[in-house]
Amino acid sequence: MTSRIATIVIDALEPRRVAGFWAAVLGWTVLEEADGIITIGPAGSAWPTIDVVPVPERKTLKNRLHLDLRADGSTAAEEVDRLLALGATHADVGQEPDSTWVVLADPEGNEFCVLSRTVQDLRTA
Repeated sequence: MTSRIATIVIDALEPRRVAGFWAAVLGWTVLEEADGIITIGPAGSAWPTIDVVPVPERKTLKNRLHLDLRADGSTAAEEVDRLLALGATHADVGQEPDSTWVVLADPEGNEFCVLSRTVQDLRTA
């Protein structure tokens, strides 16, 4: 027997803002709102989903866990530009200048990466 990731949880001062950002990034929708928790996910009840949970404190340190994204249908550079337009910001977590990924942060400072190889690159490899 094994486990399966069911939900990724993101703490947020402004759950609606953070949920909206991640829904736009991933092309997902709001699936449920209950007790201040906003659940987003892909259509068709696929796993995992993301729960955005209200908390009273602001993020203060580098994430110990983060998401790595791959562009799907565009270049990595185009995807970074799209994410910046959605409200992401560049983040410095000590990465080397010649890193093959770009580190960004969501509107509340949660770091994530955009990898240089796209979904299409992996399919042709």
